[in-house]
Amino acid sequence: MAAQQLLTIEEAAERTRLSVATLRFMRHRGEGPPSGKLGRRLFYRVDDLDAWIDAQFQAGASEADTRAAG
Repeated sequence: MAAQQLLTIEEAAERTRLSVATLRFMRHRGEGPPSGKLGRRLFYRVDDLDAWIDAQFQAGASEADTRAAG
């Protein structure tokens, strides 16, 4: 298995253009991109972030289609 690039919450915030506080709140609510801890540190996998971003755009497009059809 290839090594996955890990990002800190600050780096994930920059990549998603969300604030660190927003990512923390989303994590608290069980929403947002998948994350995990290694020891005491929180990390996000680049592949997971990219998949989550893509899913947000797909969900937005589905909602727009539903509004246009109704």
